[in-house]
Amino acid sequence: MLENSALNPRFTYGDYRLWMGDERWELIDGEAYLMSPAPSRRHQKASMGLAVQIGNFLVGRPCQVYAAPFDVRLPEDDEKDDAVATVVQPDIAVICDPSKLDDAGCRGAPDWIIEILSPSTSARDRVDKRDLYQRHGVREYWVLDTETAQLAIFRRGETSSNYEDTWTGTARNCHGPRVLPDLKIDWERILEV
Repeated sequence: MLENSALNPRFTYGDYRLWMGDERWELIDGEAYLMSPAPSRRHQKASMGLAVQIGNFLVGRPCQVYAAPFDVRLPEDDEKDDAVATVVQPDIAVICDPSKLDDAGCRGAPDWIIEILSPSTSARDRVDKRDLYQRHGVREYWVLDTETAQLAIFRRGETSSNYEDTWTGTARNCHGPRVLPDLKIDWERILEV
């Protein structure tokens, strides 16, 4: 359907909503990216484990957690939805501002996003999405490699819109996000195979 890249077409959320079929896509600055096939079992276990732990922690709190597929529209300004050129489906998104949520998903930057690496999307998750999420104001972005149990954390600075506070290491050495400081993640349950 979108394989004719010779013309370098640019797409919007209006186009995206019309695409049919079983394929899942993301748009980054108008460029369409086919999502990888069904994730590995390890990836799914981590995604579900994180969603459950975060969801249980958020009961009775204003923030909400969503797992892919869940559309996050990242407008550049105040353009209408059909003109938005960036729509992503992060593995995990935590949104603390209920005004950003609607029946289509989330419009605006989530507070915390977690991407779990897949071989076909690893470079895009580590670089392109990090830059994209920083530009759009995601407060905290985590990239989890379930094969190595490595976690990269990018946090916005207190006085800057850039990711100034970064950390990379073994996931088991990280207990929780800065955006939800009381949340303690049980990595053993998430990373066991």
